[in-house]
Amino acid sequence: MLILEWIGFGVLALLVAIALLFLRRAFFARSGGIIRLSVRVTTILDGRGWSAGFARFVNDELRWYRMFSFSLRPKRVLSRNGLAVERRRLPEGQERLILPTDWIILRCTNNHAPVEIAMATATLTGFLSWLEAAPPGAVSARLALHD
Repeated sequence: MLILEWIGFGVLALLVAIALLFLRRAFFARSGGIIRLSVRVTTILDGRGWSAGFARFVNDELRWYRMFSFSLRPKRVLSRNGLAVERRRLPEGQERLILPTDWIILRCTNNHAPVEIAMATATLTGFLSWLEAAPPGAVSARLALHD
């Protein structure tokens, strides 16, 4: 009987954790639109290191949150003032197995530090519009949009 109780507690804890992940995402979606966005967190191995998540545009920042995290703070913040797109490309090699087929990978620099982000083709237009819509007097982002 004791083993069944422990199994029951384990299943209950798992269900609560899954519910918290859904509630977290619903909280962010309610307070403003979110987009699906993956960020390459490590470049040690070619085609690996992608982390799924979602992002929100908040004024001059793109705030990225990991999909499977309980944190209410963004894991990475990209400032529009220091963000420039160097190039875009389609997923290659093992990236084709990780990322959806209609996604584009953007190689950017954020305050002179390289960062790779991946998003749906439909999301790309909105992202580039946000990036180009810097307020007057701000440093305009450099966009290189060749494949």
